[in-house]
Amino acid sequence: MRAAVILNPIKIPDADEFRGKVDAALTERGYDDSLWLETTADDAGSTMAKRAIEETVDLVVVAGGDGTVRVVCAELARTNIPVAVLPAGTGNLLARNLGISLDLDLALVELLDGDEQRIDSVLIEGDELGTDRFVVMAGLGLDAAIIADAPDELKKRVGWAAYVVSTLKNLNHPFVRVEIIVDGGRPLRRRVRTVVIGNVGTLQANIPLLPDALPDDGVIDAVVLAPRRITHWPRLALSLVVKRLREGRHIERFTGKTIQVTAAKTVRRQLDGDGISDGRTLSAAVDPSALRVRIP
Repeated sequence: MRAAVILNPIKIPDADEFRGKVDAALTERGYDDSLWLETTADDAGSTMAKRAIEETVDLVVVAGGDGTVRVVCAELARTNIPVAVLPAGTGNLLARNLGISLDLDLALVELLDGDEQRIDSVLIEGDELGTDRFVVMAGLGLDAAIIADAPDELKKRVGWAAYVVSTLKNLNHPFVRVEIIVDGGRPLRRRVRTVVIGNVGTLQANIPLLPDALPDDGVIDAVVLAPRRITHWPRLALSLVVKRLREGRHIERFTGKTIQVTAAKTVRRQLDGDGISDGRTLSAAVDPSALRVRIP
């Protein structure tokens, strides 16, 4: 058997130690002459994933931030090559939602001695975007602003807590009027702070933003957050954490195979924690069981 290891070197503090541990774990399990590929500032993993496909490897190990994981998984969708996600970034949201340990040594054992699961991938389109895929979440409005305003240096120092700082800075993010269409149904018009479409539902600190979202359920979920005033945020945040509390009128949820969101004006947008070009639309469609992943 042969594996390919795709890593973002910026996210790996000690590349030599990392390579030694991963190589040893792969060799011990019968993977010979592993193909090592590093992402670059201009290529988050697309070319590397295509190389792994061309080499017909038996396993792709990806280590990097959520953006690197998204790009590699997008290329590997529908290829039948399994992906093992080693947590190495700030968010590690796919790893968290798949129950993968954030400790490298434990994650290697869990994944290489674990099982396989087929999960959904989500096709996404939008103005100035073209066709792409994500595996975690896409959104527009406040959540994209939070991601854009979390400085890289702060993320290096304090990890995902940098997003908490950015959230506090953006609590008064302006409203935007949106139109939401689920499974081609009647357009729903809302005045919102943010809309998030998810393939999985749990954020850092185990916050269940989309509590019903599962990576293998053949549907996608969306949440609309629309607190009217800053004073509404504490109750909204608490209701996300404490399940027995009623969420109230500032949260609304949708589920379907396709979800289209159109904003009345150009806003910030994000895919799996990476800011993308500003725009007005996000159109998501689930691609069921498109990706094979290793799980504990």
